[in-house]
Amino acid sequence: MNAFTPPPVVTKQFDRRGFLRIGGLSALAVGGAAVLAACSTGSTTSGSSTAAASGAASAAPGSLGTIALQLSWIKNIEFAGEYFATEKGYYTDAGFQAVTLLAGGGQTGAEEALLSGQALVGLSSPSITGPSVLQGANLKIIASTYQKNPFCLLSLKEKTPIATVADLKGKKIGVQSGGNQTIFEGFLAANGLTDADVTLVTTQYDISPLETGAYDAHMSYTTNEPILAAKDGFTPVVLSFADNGLPFVAETFTVTQDTIDKQRDLLKAFLVAEIKGWTDAVNSPTQSATYAVTKYGADQDLDQTEQTSEATAQNALIVTADTNANGLFTMTDDLIAENIKSLTAMGTAVTADQLFDMSLIKEVYAEHPELIVPLTIPTAAS
Repeated sequence: MNAFTPPPVVTKQFDRRGFLRIGGLSALAVGGAAVLAACSTGSTTSGSSTAAASGAASAAPGSLGTIALQLSWIKNIEFAGEYFATEKGYYTDAGFQAVTLLAGGGQTGAEEALLSGQALVGLSSPSITGPSVLQGANLKIIASTYQKNPFCLLSLKEKTPIATVADLKGKKIGVQSGGNQTIFEGFLAANGLTDADVTLVTTQYDISPLETGAYDAHMSYTTNEPILAAKDGFTPVVLSFADNGLPFVAETFTVTQDTIDKQRDLLKAFLVAEIKGWTDAVNSPTQSATYAVTKYGADQDLDQTEQTSEATAQNALIVTADTNANGLFTMTDDLIAENIKSLTAMGTAVTADQLFDMSLIKEVYAEHPELIVPLTIPTAAS
C-alpha cells in the first residue's frame, strides 16, 4: 500500500459482518491538512474545555452539545449499550444534548468519519485502526467494549468437526475475501501454519455451503453463525481465534489525538454514559434485543429470539475477570501486548503507544469507582 498526504485511512468494503469483518485494505485520502476532528453533528463543545475535573459527568445539562458516534455496523444488538444510554438518559445526565448514533454499513467507516469530522467518536477495531495509523492517521483507541474478538471457525459435529488447531490441517476452509482473509492468514501464522496447510475456499457469509458440505469450516462470528447453525438443527463446533493464538479486542472507541488534547473532559463524560449503558445491556439481554428489534433496528427485519441469543453470547466477549476488577472497557497491559502481537501476525507492525491511550478510561474509574460493578461472567460466547 502507498502512503498518501493528507492522512489516509483504511477503507472498508462493507458487508453484513461489520467493523472487524472488513472486505478490503486499500487506502483512501480524506479531508484536508486540517481534518476537522473536533467537529460533530449539531452544536458541540464550548463547554468541554471548562468542564469539571470530575470527568465532566456533572457538566451542566446540555452544555456538552450534541455529538455523533459512528457505529461500526447496522443498528443491531451489537450496540445495545448505546441504546440503553439513550433510553435511560445517561448521555443527557452526562451533559450532552444528545448523542447521535450514525449507522454503519455504508462506505464511511469510523476512521473516515473521525478524520472528516462527521463523528467525534467511532467504533472500530485494531485490525482497521492500526493500518490507518501506520499510514499517517492521528487516531487513538481509548477503550474497548469487546475484550475478545468474536472471530472463529465454525464447523459442524455432524460433518467434519474442527475443535483444535491441529484439526485444521488438510481441511477446506470457507473464508470471505479481503480483510477476513488477512485476519485468517494471521490466525494461521500465529499458530505456525500457512495457506499450504489448508485449502481456502472463497465464500460469502451465508453458512449454507458449510451445511451442505462444500467445505469443512466457515469463518464466522462466535455470536452469530453458531446460533444460526443450531437453529438449522446442527451442532456447532467453534474454534475461537481469540482463544487460539490471535487475541485482539473489538468494538473499540476510537478518536483523534486532537479530540483527546482539546476535549478530554467531554470524552470522559461520554465514557461515563457508555459504561452505564453497557452495564445495563449486559444485565438485560432481553431488553437489549427489544431495543434493537422494535426501535433502533426496526428497519432491519431482526428476529427477537436470535438477537436475544446474540446479546447473551456477546456478554462473554465483554465481561472478564479483568473488567470486573478494573471496569468495563479497560485493557490491561498484557491484553494490549497481546493485541500488538496479533496485529504483527496480521502484517501490521504498530506499537502500543501509537495505537492505544488508556489514560482517559483509567481517569474515569479513578474519579468514579462506583462505576466498577461486578457482572456475571458467561462461560462461553456461543
